[in-house]
Amino acid sequence: MSLLDRVLACQRRDLGRYRRFLIGECAVGWVAPAIAARLAGFPSVFSVEERTVRLSPDLADFASRSRAVAGVLATLRDEGLVPGWRDEFYPVAASFHDAALMQMERAAVPLLGARGHGVHLNGYVGRGEATRIWVARRSRTKPTGPGKLDHIVAGGQPAGIGLMDNLVKECAEEAAMPEALARAARPAGFVSYITENPEGLRDDILFAYDIELPAGFVPRNTDGEIEEFFLWPVARVIDTLANTDKFKFNVALVIVDFLVRHGFVSPDDRDYIEIVNGLRLAQPATASRISRTPS
Repeated sequence: MSLLDRVLACQRRDLGRYRRFLIGECAVGWVAPAIAARLAGFPSVFSVEERTVRLSPDLADFASRSRAVAGVLATLRDEGLVPGWRDEFYPVAASFHDAALMQMERAAVPLLGARGHGVHLNGYVGRGEATRIWVARRSRTKPTGPGKLDHIVAGGQPAGIGLMDNLVKECAEEAAMPEALARAARPAGFVSYITENPEGLRDDILFAYDIELPAGFVPRNTDGEIEEFFLWPVARVIDTLANTDKFKFNVALVIVDFLVRHGFVSPDDRDYIEIVNGLRLAQPATASRISRTPS
């Protein structure tokens, strides 16, 4: 096992078997064959074609699309196809800064292969070889990655809140971090991937933030999503990443990016080029327009 294995774990996919999910002519997701077949049972909402799944053109605005899809997803939830329902809405858009075309239940985002976004905070103490990194253990009741290792703070990006405000909110909930301290976090790029896992197809962009924390700060969880925190030497973090799968799959990717940016993974590493190339996937643009299949 190696750090490269952690990167490659986020590249497991066969997009050739998926249909593109379209709203109008905007491609906003990927639908597996079994889910496409089930969506065909809702012809007033979805039109299932050979290569695509289209939202009905009769659903012409944000509100009508969101309402119609919510009804379908509630049925699929009752059939056991949407585990971990959270009553949290995620925007669905052609790209991150575009206006949302609709919103949908967070737990169902992988079911339609819609692009998700999140904020992940690398919290560390010290510099150079003295660097220590805060690591959290996720609650064993979490719907995704129960008991896995995580960042000090991380969360999905829901509808209706900006990135920094969401990070500040997550810092308060997950680590009892004061707002003034949380706002000292600095954006540090992003990682992206498309991968198949038990939830469905994860097409995600994770915005990374770094914060050098005071030695006296000790995180304390307030929302029940984290069981415990550890302050590990960077060498232990690297060893755990390279030789186990204890970190949640996408958290591992963000930490590897941190290690590259801070010089703990150097160009002399034999896997360096593959690791760096794998952190930001050259994804098919969700805003691409796909013509209708000729009749």
